[in-house]
Amino acid sequence: MGAWDSGRRARIGLIGCGFYAQNHLHAWQDLAGHGADLVAVCDQDEAKARAAGEKFGVKWYTDARSMLDDGPLDLVDITTRMDSHEALAALAAERRLAAVVQKPFAPTWDECVSIVRTAEKHGAWLAVHENFRFATSMQRVKQVLESGTIGPPSWARIAFRTGYDVYKGQPYFYNEERLVILDVGIHVLDLARVFLGEVDRVYCETQKRNPKVRAEDTATVTLRHASGAVSVVECTYEARRIPDAFPEVLLEIEGPVGSIVVKPGEKMIVTTQGLSFEEYIGSPLLSWTTRPWHVSQEAVRNTNAHMLDALRAGRPADTSGEDNLKTYALVEAAYESASKHAGVRPKVSD
Repeated sequence: MGAWDSGRRARIGLIGCGFYAQNHLHAWQDLAGHGADLVAVCDQDEAKARAAGEKFGVKWYTDARSMLDDGPLDLVDITTRMDSHEALAALAAERRLAAVVQKPFAPTWDECVSIVRTAEKHGAWLAVHENFRFATSMQRVKQVLESGTIGPPSWARIAFRTGYDVYKGQPYFYNEERLVILDVGIHVLDLARVFLGEVDRVYCETQKRNPKVRAEDTATVTLRHASGAVSVVECTYEARRIPDAFPEVLLEIEGPVGSIVVKPGEKMIVTTQGLSFEEYIGSPLLSWTTRPWHVSQEAVRNTNAHMLDALRAGRPADTSGEDNLKTYALVEAAYESASKHAGVRPKVSD
């Protein structure tokens, strides 16, 4: 796929008009000045499809195949639950349509690999909507790391700990077979890859602290990176603290000449060469974002903008399907490690 003509706009179709998809819809609408045109939405639930279509002034469908065939579309944003991703991504790939798939990529490793290989077979552009790394705060942390201010990172703790009622908006969480690692841990594991590089070994312990849920709601993961760095990734929906930093990621990263600490309120403290400074690394509210979700909502907009830029430039997204397999491999390794109580090497795609 080559670069687009500078004046060409992207026609966007979105499949799945549920809870979190509303952020994608607002983000695409917000990116109209960036060259995005949201033109169609689809959901099997007619009421959701109609409501989204009317709210955003676009054509609505209850059948994804019909929406894709009616076109013309340049990019399909798949924001359904993960068990439908493989089939929907295949519909897009068969039509050589670019697709963005909401995380988690799919319920299993084999399905994730299948999605990637099907897109490759048809020459279709594919990316995963892994939005945490595109949050303004996390992008700023990455900038400081890349500047060499603290030297090569050798240790980190990256945490998403909350008691926010995530089950209210997504009650199906109670019955998931795999929960916190696959839902939010995958985001934090992705950040560990971004900040400290690829991973050689994973050790994980899980807990089920809420008796109402079927699967794990807490995970503590230790990663040994190829660089020799070590990171600890923490995620839980059962933290009890005031204030609750939801949905912020808190972290500590140490290098030979300094450190980076991100505290609640999106405050970053950088220490280097014996000196330190504090900086606010968040961003102002957008017209459609609300606290506390604004941190995640703004990250969706940033992610969509990145996807649009990559597609128009004819290059893979940073979170291409192939890249996300490396993050998903850490999820698989964490679950395997927890079951074996032993260190596990991440899978490598064929």
